[in-house]
Amino acid sequence: MTVTADLAISLDGYVAGTDVGIDNPGGNGAEPLFEWIHNLASWRERQGMTGGEENEDSRLMREWFDATGAVVMGRMMYDTGEEFWGDNPPFRTPVFVLTHRPRPTLAKEGGTTFTFVTDGMHSALDRARAAAGDRNVDIAGGASTVRQYLDAGLIDELQLHVVPALLGEGLRLFDGPGAQRQNLEQVRMVGTPLATHLKYRFVK
Repeated sequence: MTVTADLAISLDGYVAGTDVGIDNPGGNGAEPLFEWIHNLASWRERQGMTGGEENEDSRLMREWFDATGAVVMGRMMYDTGEEFWGDNPPFRTPVFVLTHRPRPTLAKEGGTTFTFVTDGMHSALDRARAAAGDRNVDIAGGASTVRQYLDAGLIDELQLHVVPALLGEGLRLFDGPGAQRQNLEQVRMVGTPLATHLKYRFVK
């Protein structure tokens, strides 16, 4: 079982725009980070839709979906995504939400459950590992949550989908708490017109 983080990122290092909030999930100016995903066949399948492009980008997205058995995310990511995901969220696995505000577990359509974990990041990861079985646990975000797990040395593999866009401002992945020197080895690099997909393994 591997602990992963998989994020779209701009060429200048941003994973969201400015002023991220409940009514502005991706932040201002962040459309290029996400619009390349929306017409992929594998993404549309996860949204309960048909059609879409069957290409290398779609294959890589499907690979991630199929390999992931549980997800950990921060409360801000949950709060900003709750309305957008609706009754049938795309995860289709148990999701463990780091929070200081308790809330009963929510069971959604398609196999997604949201469990709100109030006793810390290690507890959330332990519960996700138990739920994932022999599949991976993905640390979904946001940036501060990913940085916490990076800082603790708990992420095994990092996949970045580098979108050919410069945002200029917004939320950076590698700034702030948790940004420290770590050694990685490149596992894979796949370039398409939509994104450059970089996969790294952390050298422990």
